[in-house]
Amino acid sequence: MDQRYIRSISLNKAVRKTDYFSKLGAVKALMKGDIELSDTVTCFVGENGTGKSTLLEAVAVNFGFNPEGGTLNFSFSTYDSHSALHSLIKLTKGYLRPKDGFFLRAESFYNVSTYIERLDSDEYANALGAAAVKESYGGVSLHEQSHGEGFFSLIMNRFGGRGLYILDEPEAALSPMRQMSMLRRINELVKDGSQFIIATHSPILLAYPNAVIYELDEKGIKQTEYERTQTYLTMKGFLDRPGKMIDMLFDEDNNGGNNDKNRY
Repeated sequence: MDQRYIRSISLNKAVRKTDYFSKLGAVKALMKGDIELSDTVTCFVGENGTGKSTLLEAVAVNFGFNPEGGTLNFSFSTYDSHSALHSLIKLTKGYLRPKDGFFLRAESFYNVSTYIERLDSDEYANALGAAAVKESYGGVSLHEQSHGEGFFSLIMNRFGGRGLYILDEPEAALSPMRQMSMLRRINELVKDGSQFIIATHSPILLAYPNAVIYELDEKGIKQTEYERTQTYLTMKGFLDRPGKMIDMLFDEDNNGGNNDKNRY
């Protein structure tokens, strides 16, 4: 059964050359055609500046999520920095509507945590008829946990299944062990009818079985296999021979590692 809540992403309006995001690989890809999403896990991987986060933000906002993250019911703003790309794209939606959903982005997690605290205060809880909001997030204030523990607590406790989960670099605060635990949690949620769209640099998260992986560069996008991604190849190359890689990176005669892209 097709359990996609979003089936594909396409451009609905023309991108102007003056739009800063027109030069991003993700947007160049949309100019050439639709991006098809998996019914389970779709991963976007690539160097910084290729448009992974911009694309995920546009998808999330177009679907109805708050630009800074949270559930479909979150409504707050601390700094209006999201691009206008969300207004230029079209999401082809599935036959089902998600019963749950969350847009998680590393850079604004503090703001989301603060909003959750606000909801859990007596004033807001009474006004909303929603007592003990933070129980849904593990029962402990996200601000009273480390950044990584807060991230992990949210993923383990708040994500409830039959949901659409859009995650922007969720590994940013997680140790390798926590990332592996997150993989297991993702699998549980997929079995419960969830769809994930993830932008990541993590070779651990990319390893999710049968995930559709899109690799972005300055030219556009290509669907690829796990072991062909630059992220996997770079990490494997380093771990296979760390000493040699360190020597290459620190070798002043080789320009201090500025040509590292060609060495791996």
